[in-house]
Amino acid sequence: MTLDLDGPEPLYEQIATVLAGRIADGTYPPRRRIPSEADVVAEFGVSRPTARAAIQLLIDRGLVVTVRGKGRYVVDQA
Repeated sequence: MTLDLDGPEPLYEQIATVLAGRIADGTYPPRRRIPSEADVVAEFGVSRPTARAAIQLLIDRGLVVTVRGKGRYVVDQA
């Protein structure tokens, strides 16, 4: 998916939507790590704060949890 730079939706929301879709379709399975902020920066060509905001949105939506010292993981919805 390409990001809509001229659209009304902020970039971080667009990235969070893409990542949430990958969680939903099993690309990122439950209890497995999601890409790091650096990986999101590289893939989408955005700044680190934008990548951080996208991941924080996934955390706020209850799709991802942070495990201190290990990374961010997909929540097991079962």
